[in-house]
Amino acid sequence: MKMDVSGLIGEIKAKQAISAADVMTLRKEIWPDGNISSDEADLLFQINDLGSDPSEEWLEFFVAAITEYVVNQAAPKGYVSDDNARWLMEKVDHDGTIESAAELELLVRTMEKATGTPEVLQDYVLKQIEDAVLTGKGPTRDGGSLQPGSISDSEVGILRRICYAPGSDGPGRISRSEADMLFRIKDATLSSENGKNWQTLFVQLVGNYLMAYGEYDMLCRAEATRLENFMDDTKPSVRRFFGRMKDSDVGGTFKNVFSSDIFGKKNAECGHINAVEQARKLTIVENSWLHGKIQADQNLDPLESALLDFIADGLAETGH
Repeated sequence: MKMDVSGLIGEIKAKQAISAADVMTLRKEIWPDGNISSDEADLLFQINDLGSDPSEEWLEFFVAAITEYVVNQAAPKGYVSDDNARWLMEKVDHDGTIESAAELELLVRTMEKATGTPEVLQDYVLKQIEDAVLTGKGPTRDGGSLQPGSISDSEVGILRRICYAPGSDGPGRISRSEADMLFRIKDATLSSENGKNWQTLFVQLVGNYLMAYGEYDMLCRAEATRLENFMDDTKPSVRRFFGRMKDSDVGGTFKNVFSSDIFGKKNAECGHINAVEQARKLTIVENSWLHGKIQADQNLDPLESALLDFIADGLAETGH
């Protein structure tokens, strides 16, 4: 710990506010070099939990510092470790709910900044957002209000960021669990006056799950560690680096990720186009999932109708 900030904490608690000057002091003393220790990360959460009225400067500092700690200070950088994921969930969930805009933004920013996150953290973040929408309890990042059983454009924006975040199922790719969540929110908010962008987001995200093509498969954390160690060990020659990559176990993973002719195998452009076209077709599993969702209440609601139109248009473009 670089300083004793107990006096500063006492002042913040007494005045029930975290000023820009307080943030400047903390930034100079705790984060001058861009590194955050575990003790310092705990301290920042302690300050955030004081229940004070935070300044915009505090929110940005707190989120940036804790995101850096969680995402980049355990090797390999960009991959949230299991320990860091548990620590983050415990800190946010110590009182059973997200209480501040800073905590909400922290969860969203972590998913956006991370290359990969444990599934347990992905599920946790989705549940926090869903619970906030369905119960009407919790903060929103941009000051919008929460109404039980309705979804505002504030929450639409949060959902978009979470579902498209690289640290979720992958950049630009919607998972089955995310699509399930979207249907649950849709069912719970049908009779409410929702944000004007909600239907568009629902159709786009569920349509992405059913029809989008994703050729990128993220390396797992263990493989990323091996690749990082391998690259750190390869100094003198780019040619020797790729030669060693080709002959190593990591090389197989590398080829699978990039799917190019980097090792002499030509990637046919027409093959990629065909793969995209095939992805637009609904598989038996996807068709069964969609049928079950729509038939669950024996009623075709407006959002489901818009989704079916979107799918039909997509299939028409492929000639199916």
